[in-house]
Amino acid sequence: MELTDYWKIVRAHWLGILAIALAGVLIGLAWALVQPKVYTADASGIVSAGVSSDLGTAMAGETYAKSRVKSYLDLAKSRSVSETAIETLGIGTDPDDLISQIEVTNPLDTATIKVSASAGTPEEARALAEAWVNAIGEKVTELENANAAPLPDGSAPPPSIVTFQSMDAAQLPESPSSPNTRLAVAVGGLVGLALAIGYALLRHVFDRRIHSIAEVERETELPVVGTIPLHGGFDAENRIISSTGGNDRGQQSTDEYAVAEALRELRTNLQFMNIDNPPRSIVVTSALPGEGKSTITANLANTIAAMGRNVVVIDGDLRRPMVAKTFGLLPGVGLTDVLIGNAQLSEVLQPWGSSGKLWVLGAGKIPPNPSELLGSNAMHEVIDELTDHAIVLIDAPPLLPVTDAAILTARTDGALVVSRARKTTYDALKAALNNLQRVKGHALGIILNGVPSKGVKADGYGYRYRAYYGRQQQEDVPEPEGNTGFKQFAELLAESESSPDPDVYGPRRRMRETQ
Repeated sequence: MELTDYWKIVRAHWLGILAIALAGVLIGLAWALVQPKVYTADASGIVSAGVSSDLGTAMAGETYAKSRVKSYLDLAKSRSVSETAIETLGIGTDPDDLISQIEVTNPLDTATIKVSASAGTPEEARALAEAWVNAIGEKVTELENANAAPLPDGSAPPPSIVTFQSMDAAQLPESPSSPNTRLAVAVGGLVGLALAIGYALLRHVFDRRIHSIAEVERETELPVVGTIPLHGGFDAENRIISSTGGNDRGQQSTDEYAVAEALRELRTNLQFMNIDNPPRSIVVTSALPGEGKSTITANLANTIAAMGRNVVVIDGDLRRPMVAKTFGLLPGVGLTDVLIGNAQLSEVLQPWGSSGKLWVLGAGKIPPNPSELLGSNAMHEVIDELTDHAIVLIDAPPLLPVTDAAILTARTDGALVVSRARKTTYDALKAALNNLQRVKGHALGIILNGVPSKGVKADGYGYRYRAYYGRQQQEDVPEPEGNTGFKQFAELLAESESSPDPDVYGPRRRMRETQ
């Protein structure tokens, strides 16, 4: 992974990262608020070794005091000092517990002992610091005079030249020294941020859903031939867009126009798959239900018809047919009637739209043996007959639940596999493609449906920086007249069905049979 990949992960999961980091800050703040407040007061004392006006004697005394102060550090944290301070304060605290409230230090290269006392109130902290310094002074005096012998005349010995005396009185602390709210919040935020980044990386590693074109092509080794942006206007009754792209942007919503342009791009990509022999019979399928294959089939057929090409849509989903409902046509008659010999193609094909170039062949009655019907020679003949006069799009069932789509793909020029962006997993997509490979079916490419077109989620699909042109309305340019209308197309089909001569199927049929 490169640095840009980490940046994309952060952008994709920034809400989760922000929430976890904020939670860390709040936990740190809550911890600081529930902790008891502790106040700290400082007092200090100095060790001296006599007073002399002689410079050499004074320097020797200072050096001696500095050497003695090191030995007093242990004394300052002793139980005897604690007991003396307890007696002075008149409290009933255990000496060991009181020692834990005291911190004694010796600033570098000085004869000073600094005492920091902690307590629950400012007054208690100040009193404890002062009492501790005075107790240290008493113990130092006792220690230095312990071995002094009386004078020959029986008088008391002179006091030791080494003394410890308080330097200044402890000040009343204005704010608690603990807990440190700022530090707690900062630590909580840093820990939360680290956990948040770890969360984002784990989500990225274990998230096997489709997030970008590059990932799909790397995982499947197949091209992404189309990306259809997310359109919230589709419902059970309305699945065909009215926009044809181009210069009708001012007449349509932004989402619908974007879908129309994406379909035009998909149509172009199909034309350039094989310049000499572009696919004429195409299965449109998906790995699992609910990925939008039927909607894409219908709108792609309409887009191709708008270019002036003859198109036939076949409902090859003989388990849950949707094509007739999508186009709003008469259900109940269609493909199964032709396959069992109850009807001719010209009798069940239904025209749709104003272009005169689009015909729909519904599923007909749902049979008990759909796989056998779709794999029959009769189905093969239907596809061959239609491809001599039109481009055929077959709406097939998903690849993973049933084998129907794989069977159809083996008898056509290939399959377009529709996958839902941010929903379909790579594991499901690979399993679907493997089903095609087992029957030696050809996958033409992947279509990504429901692609986000705004925000950071659109970065991996190429929509973030895409601009659409044609804002101004222009005069409609009439489509070029095709070589057949519906009546002429039906006559061609009727002639093909009644003639035993294989030459009526055209050169493309003969070329496929030769191959």
